[in-house]
Amino acid sequence: MNSRNRGIEENIMAILDSSGIKEARHVLDDRLSFLEAVRSAFLVSNTGITPTRKLYGAIFHILKDNTSLELVMTSYQLLIELDKHFPRLNLSPSNSEASSSKTTELLPVEEDWSPFSFGLVSYYNEMETRSKNSSILLDSLDFFELAQKIDQRFDEVNRQVPGLKLVGDMMLFQYLVNVLERDFVSRNTVYKETGSWSLIRESLLNMLLVSRRISYKAVMKDCVFILSNEFYHPDGVIVNNLENAKQSSGETVESYDVTLSISYFEMKKKTYMAMQKFFSLIMELDNIKKQADMQGQTSRADGARTPLLEIILDELTCDEDLFSQFLQVFSDPKWKLEMIVQYFSKYLTKPSVRTRRSSNSTEVETLDGIMSCFSNDTSTRSIIKKIGTDAAQLLLAHAFQ
Repeated sequence: MNSRNRGIEENIMAILDSSGIKEARHVLDDRLSFLEAVRSAFLVSNTGITPTRKLYGAIFHILKDNTSLELVMTSYQLLIELDKHFPRLNLSPSNSEASSSKTTELLPVEEDWSPFSFGLVSYYNEMETRSKNSSILLDSLDFFELAQKIDQRFDEVNRQVPGLKLVGDMMLFQYLVNVLERDFVSRNTVYKETGSWSLIRESLLNMLLVSRRISYKAVMKDCVFILSNEFYHPDGVIVNNLENAKQSSGETVESYDVTLSISYFEMKKKTYMAMQKFFSLIMELDNIKKQADMQGQTSRADGARTPLLEIILDELTCDEDLFSQFLQVFSDPKWKLEMIVQYFSKYLTKPSVRTRRSSNSTEVETLDGIMSCFSNDTSTRSIIKKIGTDAAQLLLAHAFQ
């Protein structure tokens, strides 16, 4: 860190100095002033100077601390804008003379920061935030516990007006998925040109999933049910709760509760979208890992992980209602179609004998291949016997959406 960056950091961080006795309102004002100072110094002034790890950590601490709706919204938006303006990974044309074709290089940023406590920069992140913010970074277990906590609070919301903690947790989850996505997309862009598995192996998403602190298959099963449960969380119940609160108290519900509920509607929708994005990223990662495996780029150190698509199918194929709900809420067209094709393939073909690095398969792998199986009465009756009329109609309806 150069002296100019250090000077800016010290001046802005001084705003958060809470020495002495202060009322909650004073602390709130100081934090809002701090966030505005960061915005002015690094986004409005356009100096090109990158925020330091300590500043990033302080902003993230405010988001995670979740003490007011205004602070949650402001810190979340600031982190999103900073990530867009100062990407953690930069894509640059390669200067290598060894290759005749133009390729792209992945250039890490010197002052890299991540909200996760794993990866190459985790040590530096922890060193920079070791003081009062030492516990703000999240590991794999923290991430999945956050998702489970949100789902539990969704159930509670069906009985009462949503609380600030739920809205804050939803925005935290959305931000974390955004970080995972930006890192993975940048690495995947270069991977498509180079075919180097090491780029993807070092992604935040892959490190999140290979952690020994979690039981991967178990937590992904939980996530499948969390996403399916969107079907059970109607927004109208919040409006009813607000009306009930008015009637029981005989007074108008506080504007704070109304604002919180309006925020809840939007945040809930975006949280489910973030969960869907998380699923899509994992399935893309699984596909890349499969390719790298067949090319001999993986090793035992990469571990053996059940593809998410298989977990989804295993969990949902035995429950037609749950499968129907999942298909209604999962909207990624690419992976939704792949899910349907693989579902049919399980029943239309016999398992092929495959080696670890074999790419040969007798499975029906396209929608056209599936439709060809409905080309005559005999094969159609066979399909209906195995899958059932309702399930077959449901899957085909979603396949052609």
